[in-house]
Amino acid sequence: MSGEKDGVIATDGSRPARVIDCDVVIVGCGVAGLYCALNLPEALSVVLLSKEAVDHCDSMLAQGGICVLHDPGDYESFFEDTLRAGHYENRLESVDLMIRASRPIIDDLIKRGVRFARRADGELDYTREGAHSRPRIVYHEDVTGEEITTHLLACVRDLPHARILEHTCMTDILEGFEGSGTRVCRGVVATGPDGEKIEIHADATVFATGGVGGLYSRSTNFSCLTGDGCRIAAEHGVLLEHMDYVQVHPTSLWSERPGRAFLISESARGEGAILLNDAGERFTDELQPRDVVSAAIFAEMRRTGAEHVWLSFERVPRDVIEGHFTHILERCLEEGYDIRERPIPVVPAQHYFMGGIHVDSDSQTTLPHLFACGETCCNGVHGKNRLASNSLLEALVFAQRAADRIMRDRFAEDTAAQLAAAARMRSRFVAGSRDVTDVALLTGAK
Repeated sequence: MSGEKDGVIATDGSRPARVIDCDVVIVGCGVAGLYCALNLPEALSVVLLSKEAVDHCDSMLAQGGICVLHDPGDYESFFEDTLRAGHYENRLESVDLMIRASRPIIDDLIKRGVRFARRADGELDYTREGAHSRPRIVYHEDVTGEEITTHLLACVRDLPHARILEHTCMTDILEGFEGSGTRVCRGVVATGPDGEKIEIHADATVFATGGVGGLYSRSTNFSCLTGDGCRIAAEHGVLLEHMDYVQVHPTSLWSERPGRAFLISESARGEGAILLNDAGERFTDELQPRDVVSAAIFAEMRRTGAEHVWLSFERVPRDVIEGHFTHILERCLEEGYDIRERPIPVVPAQHYFMGGIHVDSDSQTTLPHLFACGETCCNGVHGKNRLASNSLLEALVFAQRAADRIMRDRFAEDTAAQLAAAARMRSRFVAGSRDVTDVALLTGAK
């Protein structure tokens, strides 16, 4: 295998560009990008790009938790809940793949050190959020995304075959041609922290560039998330899908301060918090899908002329507030609100992007050698509206599938004898059911 190496080439006769040769370049360091890297074998050199500091990704902000198939009997209700929230515009194959892979994914995260909440008997604790028919969400306090992303990032930093370039912004992709004449992606062009132009040549390119919240005046996203992957893909004729499918979260903390809106997790309503108008009246069912609850809030604000509505934790036990919603409590106290004593002002804000770069079940785009996973892609799991806490799971499942496909493509010429030998040794990834176990053995994947 070719290892990673750097070089310099002249691009316009005046200023040379730094060149990095690697096997796989991953643009984005949220859970999708990190997990894809972790599922690639050591035989492949990997470069990851982060537009800003690595902790400026929306994966760090996910509060509520991550869905998992609670037990075999939960399959139909999990499937139906996902479809109902998505207005039945979901891609059925993708939903099925996500649900069936959910338990192995959670088991793998635990093996990697992620600390999900436990009951007194040591079993996983499950919470419920809006539009879920039962509790099936595992969590770590109210900072599940930070807990998962931090552990995955530490694991990636330990990989001998991978490196992360922070403050490095992708500006374009590189194209080339295969022997058959097929147009393919051959890497990316980026700008480094000092303005240096960098060309990263790679056999496989993965976009994990996040959502579009930075394009909105009020969003729970980091401002650096401006749909870069979708824009660059479109410029190269890559198919996009449902670009108007943008989710508004019902409850962000209302504030006159500028900047990113602070999310009040949907799990708060799952644990009993209720929405009230200025008169202290409850005006909607808080456990409906996000788009329905957001519409109800907007309607109530129009009716009353108010700038916000109120979220009351009066029905949530104090020990749950202080144990489960620790960071929400702390942030609200900073804003002058004690959620244990009084309601807090909330207003809807842009939160998630269900559309994006069209991909198949292996996260492949319509441009060969270009993959996309996480919020920047549309694999059809979410339909028109995402079910709460499906985002982290979907990103992890299809990042893993992207890594699987990259390995299949790269090692497609391995002999049948080698594959048979690997199968006899029953090699298997820690992250559960997949059909590339033989390739894992041959290439040293962990």
